[in-house]
Amino acid sequence: MTSESSKGVALVTGAAQGIGREIALRLADDGFDVAVNDIDSKAEALALVQQEIKAKGRKTSTTALLADVSKEDQVERMIGDVVRELGGLDVMVANAGICLWTSFLDTTEEDWDRQFTINAKGVFFCYKHAGKQMIKQGRGGRIIGASSTAGKQAWPNLSAYSATKFAVRGLTQAAAREWGPHKITVNAYAPGSIHTPMTESLDVKNVQLTGAHRGALLEEAAKWAPIGYIGKPEDIAGLVSYLASKEAHFITGQSVTINGGTFFD
Repeated sequence: MTSESSKGVALVTGAAQGIGREIALRLADDGFDVAVNDIDSKAEALALVQQEIKAKGRKTSTTALLADVSKEDQVERMIGDVVRELGGLDVMVANAGICLWTSFLDTTEEDWDRQFTINAKGVFFCYKHAGKQMIKQGRGGRIIGASSTAGKQAWPNLSAYSATKFAVRGLTQAAAREWGPHKITVNAYAPGSIHTPMTESLDVKNVQLTGAHRGALLEEAAKWAPIGYIGKPEDIAGLVSYLASKEAHFITGQSVTINGGTFFD
């Protein structure tokens, strides 16, 4: 069960690295007991995140939650484990996702299906089963998903990825309308260029596709933003921290852009 000092129980998917890791650690700093999830291949890194959460004096699941968010039975079981071990679920952060840097004409059916299965269907399953648990508890909650600025304005070489992130916005709005009467808010964060292992891999792909030098994609992304630099995972974690707070009770159905001014909503 949650301790008296706890703000509640949070679950963060895709938490072994990058944005997910920073969100998990920030929510622990905020006073939440935090369960973390990722896939089997990230087990070692995920265990380290879990140890960091424990070092902050917060409870976490007894074992890091290894599950594939694209499998509904695994998501349902994961949420059940969190509830059983930590006493409930108050914040669900559906962060897990992938990005393939491929031109529109070179995007295969496999590329399309893989990204939609994880980025859209995975978010749907996390929203669905988190919403079901929060309604059952009857104390409201916060559900937060990962969209992208590519889910507001599509970019070259990100056609399927952009489509998945547009889908997250639709899911977020639909869930917000249905679950508002239960005092559950549903929002998404829409990052621009953030320095993560994912953007590093996209930079490598850009080198392969264009012959540009290593780091060119990140340098170009920094030029797009009026402030002149790309973001850090901690910047997204700060936004999620607010969306998860009691103070954010009047914000729902939104996909909040955080992109250094690359474009304005």
